[in-house]
Amino acid sequence: MNDYSDIIDLPHHVSKTRKRMSMDARAAQFSPFAALTGYDEEIDEAARLTDDRLDISFDDAKREDLDRTIGYLEEHASENITIKVEYFVPDERKEGGEYRIVQGVFKRIDISDGTLCFKEGIKIRLNEIYSLDIDHED
Repeated sequence: MNDYSDIIDLPHHVSKTRKRMSMDARAAQFSPFAALTGYDEEIDEAARLTDDRLDISFDDAKREDLDRTIGYLEEHASENITIKVEYFVPDERKEGGEYRIVQGVFKRIDISDGTLCFKEGIKIRLNEIYSLDIDHED
């Protein structure tokens, strides 16, 4: 007979030497096993897109415009000029990076470490600047 009638009404066994397992611990026994630890993170990282750095070294007009704007800012540093800078941030993990835009008050050009400094404490490497605009308030 396969109807389990001989054992169906027996009481549930309770151990005298071990505590009853919590429902969470019991459920964890049946959770999926990740044999490749970190694999999902690697897939996500590979799928994450980055931008290519735009090379302005061949664009004489753009370089001259940046140089002219930086020169103007250095001459008028005491005037609390608000600027907007688009710059490249290299990715720490893979080729490429992303472009960011920051706006603030110009402080100075730090020649020793090649950065443009804002009064708000932000520093941007000069060689990462893609565009630099002076905010002309009307």
